[in-house]
Amino acid sequence: MELQLALDLVNISQAKEVVKEVEEHIDIVEIGTPVVINEGLRAVKEIKEAFPNLKVLADLKIMDAAGYEVQQASQAGADIITILGVAEDMSIKGAVEEAKKQGKKILVDMIGVKDIKGRAKELDEFGVDYICVHTGYDLQAVGQNSFEDLVTIKSVVKNAKTAVAGGIKLESLPEVIKAQPDLVIVGGGITSQDDKKSVASQMKELITN
Repeated sequence: MELQLALDLVNISQAKEVVKEVEEHIDIVEIGTPVVINEGLRAVKEIKEAFPNLKVLADLKIMDAAGYEVQQASQAGADIITILGVAEDMSIKGAVEEAKKQGKKILVDMIGVKDIKGRAKELDEFGVDYICVHTGYDLQAVGQNSFEDLVTIKSVVKNAKTAVAGGIKLESLPEVIKAQPDLVIVGGGITSQDDKKSVASQMKELITN
């Protein structure tokens, strides 16, 4: 099980400071969609150059022109690139094809997908690397989480790894771990804490034990 740090509300220099604090306890750094919108793929490039030992995920939430966007993110140094599960089948297949060419991985974000079980089965057949259940900010605000969806996806997926994101904190992590995802994605659960290093360390310990 790996731990991914999601960076959403930072600029590049702030991102570097946060990663520096927790780098020994995380496996993947996510350059979140707001950062990509504000800073462009330069953010991916700079974080990858600053922390070559960490994998970098570019959260592009691709919806169209998938091959091109995967290619651009790959060239910027992304190891994993995200596409939306609600995108057209052709787009997802195009993303997978380009990622394989580049030696990169595709994570499908299931945000907004209504038939989680059916879509996960299809995505698995398309050869995606990760399928991620994701409770977005707007649904977290009304108290939803994605742990049940994770169990649903795990019941149908044969090849893809599973990931979970959205509002995960140190207190809720044991519940997440019970569902045994391959990748746990934490944003504010680490970044909004005073002692980020300590929280990341405790999370990593829970995940690896």
